Amino acid sequence: MAAGLLALLSASAFAQMTAAGAAPEAAPEAASGFKPRPAVHGKRFMAATANRHATNAAFEMLKAGGSAVDAAIAAQLVLGLTEPQSSGIGGGAFILVFDARAQAAAGPGGFPAGSTAAFTGVSRAPAVRAYDGRETAPAAAKADRFTGPDGKLLAFAHAVGSGLSVGVPGALRAMELAHQQHGKLPWARLFAPAINIAQSGFALSPRLHTLLTRDPLLREDATAAEYFYDADGTERPPARPVGSLLRNPAYAATLRAIARDGADAFYRGDIARDIVAAVRAHERPGDLTEADLAAYSARPREPVCGPYRSKRICGMPPPSAGGIAVLAMLGMLERFDLAALRPDATQSVHLFSEAGRLAFADRDHYIADPDQVRMPVQGLLDPAYLKARSAAIAPQRSMGRAIHGTPPGISGAFAPDATIEAAGTSHISIIDGEGNAVAMTSTIESA
Repeated sequence: MAAGLLALLSASAFAQMTAAGAAPEAAPEAASGFKPRPAVHGKRFMAATANRHATNAAFEMLKAGGSAVDAAIAAQLVLGLTEPQSSGIGGGAFILVFDARAQAAAGPGGFPAGSTAAFTGVSRAPAVRAYDGRETAPAAAKADRFTGPDGKLLAFAHAVGSGLSVGVPGALRAMELAHQQHGKLPWARLFAPAINIAQSGFALSPRLHTLLTRDPLLREDATAAEYFYDADGTERPPARPVGSLLRNPAYAATLRAIARDGADAFYRGDIARDIVAAVRAHERPGDLTEADLAAYSARPREPVCGPYRSKRICGMPPPSAGGIAVLAMLGMLERFDLAALRPDATQSVHLFSEAGRLAFADRDHYIADPDQVRMPVQGLLDPAYLKARSAAIAPQRSMGRAIHGTPPGISGAFAPDATIEAAGTSHISIIDGEGNAVAMTSTIESA
């Protein structure tokens, strides 16, 4: 992670459904094996993504003099092709940008030169910008969206594998907004790697093969089945073998249109009409409209920042809960001598886990959509409150299930969020040759 910039993952996830209609496990996206990787270092710039093709695309932009934002956009467009189970232009994104020039013009900690502002609570950081490309519900959505005619909740598989579960994608608008503010290379240039790979094809990875094999719903979609599976006449055709060449000329054509005409090509016109038609033609149709797509706009947000020892940490603000949770954990851990412990020591894991219990209890209880709910963000990160929360951490025993605290500044009634958060999230971390950095989390919510 870049100095002064904290990469945030906004969601936990679920594993595969065990059977049609069964509730998903509250576990991360299904595992497909782990291979340790050696640490690497870069002298001028660096990019880290979940797929080598995407990392290569980012490197190509950085080598051409592009900014960290340019590289992140190029990488994300490739991830939507080579890692489609986790993110893509049909999903959403949070983008956190560190501006090295703005930092240089500021005093210590990112405050304007000459400022005497103290490191307390939540504070502004002019060198860090946040862009919210979170998906939104269609305008017609109501609270009973996933309730059947009998008044009971729809089975999970029935609800998620339907047009009802489709929201308005935000990733492209967020990338476009960030590029307008921080891009150096032409917008169309960023699309070249993904277009080239979509045309020439890429080898199906072991991870993608494993997830396709386990997926309980994707075979029901004729287009997806033709692309990802071998048609053998059986009810459950096998996923294409590892190493199979996957070409996606339709994705290349979509990207060409967006490269030429900007994100409007996606949110208006033929592509928007096709998206709406697919949602409404499903056997369990949704109510997405062309007006929903045309009305979508990404939002600049004020990052959430706070102190940790001698550092200043900034993260994504709500509607992401990650920035607040990470800052809360750091605040609760500050009283411990972590430098004396190895990162992989049992005691380190214990302290981190206990702080996580407390932070996530607060996160589930208080964090919501900032456009709809007034949250006690300042109170959740108040040093005195975090000190009191930290007192519940015992060095030698677990607290068990944590309960939420009562931070200062509460307005209104809150309740815990029992929603099962869905799998399907990817992360990109990039530093360019000028010291600018990007932490970008993108998602399609569910593989």
